[in-house]
Order: sequence, then C-alpha cells, then structure tokens
Amino acid sequence: MQWRNVGGSGQLVSVLGLGTMTWGMDVDEEAAREQLRVFVEAGGTLISTAARFSDGQAEAVLGSLLGDVVARSEVVLAVLGGVPRGWSAGRLDVSRKGLLDSLDASLSRLGTDSVDFWLAPAADAGVPVEETLQALDWAYRSGRARYVGVTNHTGWELARACATAGFPITVHETEYSLLSRGVEQEVLPASDAFGVGTFAWAPLGRGALTGKYRSQLPADSRAASEQWAGYLEPYLSGRAARITDAVCTAARGLELSPADVALRWLLHRPTVASAVLGARTGAQLKDLLACALAPLPEQISGVLDEVSAPR
Repeated sequence: MQWRNVGGSGQLVSVLGLGTMTWGMDVDEEAAREQLRVFVEAGGTLISTAARFSDGQAEAVLGSLLGDVVARSEVVLAVLGGVPRGWSAGRLDVSRKGLLDSLDASLSRLGTDSVDFWLAPAADAGVPVEETLQALDWAYRSGRARYVGVTNHTGWELARACATAGFPITVHETEYSLLSRGVEQEVLPASDAFGVGTFAWAPLGRGALTGKYRSQLPADSRAASEQWAGYLEPYLSGRAARITDAVCTAARGLELSPADVALRWLLHRPTVASAVLGARTGAQLKDLLACALAPLPEQISGVLDEVSAPR
C-alpha cells in the first residue's frame, strides 16, 4: 500500500481508503469486521465515516471494532460532521451547535477522544459561513480534531472557506471518478491553490466502473435493490456507459481489472491523496486492494481523458 501526504500537511494516509457508508445498514458488524481486517492487513490506514451514516450506526460499528481488530493509533479517522436538521431531513445542520453536537456524538460512538480529520459539509444559506468555520476552529484548537476540512464544496465555496478561516483547511472530500469529473473545472484548481488535499469518494463511479453492471444487474448487487437504484442509475446508461466500456476495453488490453484501470487514472490526478472505497464484502474489498496502482500508459490515459472529458 502506498501512502501520501494530505495537501500541504505532514499527515500520511493510504492511497486507498475504506468507506463505511453502508455499515450498520447493508453491512452488519461481522461483515464490517472482515472488511476492516482485510483493509489493515493490506496496509490501509484511512477510514472515512460520518455522523449521518445509518443514523450513527456506522460509527458505532467502527467504534466497536477499534481496539479489537486494530488499535486506534494505527488508523487515520476522517469523520464527516453534521446531521440532518430535525425539520428538514434533506439539509444538514452546519450551525456551530449542530456541528459540535455531532462531533461529541461521533467521538462517543467511536470511543476516542479525538479524530484525525473532521470535515464540515457544504454551507447552508441560513447559517453564516463564519459560524460553520468557528466550529471547525474550535475542534482544531481544542485537539478534538488534529486536522479539519470540508466536504462536497463548490470551487468558490472552498476558496471562500480557505480565505476566511484563520486556520489551515487541510482536506476536501468530494465525489471524483472518470464518471464524475466536474470538480476539475473549479474545485481541484481551488484545492491546488490553497494546498488542500482531496479524498475522492465513489472513485469507481458508485460501482459502475467495475464493469459488473454492463450486461445485467446481478441479483445480489446494490443496483438491483430499490434502496440504491436511484444512487446508481445515472451511471448505468448513455454517456456513462460508454465511458465504462472504454475502461473495460483498456483493462482487457492491459490485462488488468476495470477497477484497477479506473483507480490508476484517478490516483494520478492533481491533489488526490486517497480514493475512498466502499464494498459489501471482505472478498470484494480484497480484490480492490490488490490493484497495483502504477501509472497507466500515457496513450491509454490520454484516451480515457478524452472519452470522459467533462462537458
């Protein structure tokens, strides 16, 4: 496993991270234990979780495994703060109180007194950005978070946060893959300008870039379930399907898996420190962690750049 510095900081993380979005929901504690074991045995360190995942159950499951499967000191925890407002489930509470309450709850569920990265979600028009930044500042200065960052910001939001904060914003977690390259237009240039590292979530296009959905939907896959169908559907047809076909063609020529090709392409983009993977089983995760991650041949990378260029 390769490690990289996050942005301009001295903190190293594994270039492949472990996501926990489905823990406590589709992934029970036994399956989570197996995933965590496979991950740390492969040399992985970065684990990404969130207060809102499975209403806190993802953090609770992870907390129950820390100190058992792996020591807390041997992993790097990135926690996404914020929980839905009680009166609007579609909006996260980014007020000072809402964020700090969610941090206290996260620390309790994880069974630790600090996290390595704590990230605030995108701003809410009803909350001044200065208030959200005050919460990050308090967490940073109190030692409850060793580094702080943000998630799912637009380019101007990220630039505003970095310019306004009186402390370093170290990382931005955002969706990024061959099927989702919009961040290259403004977000990544802002990250580069301010020395902010990138954690890429859904690096395999929400699973589409593995190629397993090209001909049919496996009955046991997330795409076949009513709960996840809407999450995956945008990446299963039209232009997205053509990009996946190009990745699979490149994979056959290079004698690699489509996932390996997609991850190699992503991990050699500017500012990317880690690609955060999600899996249903330990076996799936083990296959992904086996990717060699050496740079793609220049010609292949160029073709993929052209086919997937953002509109």
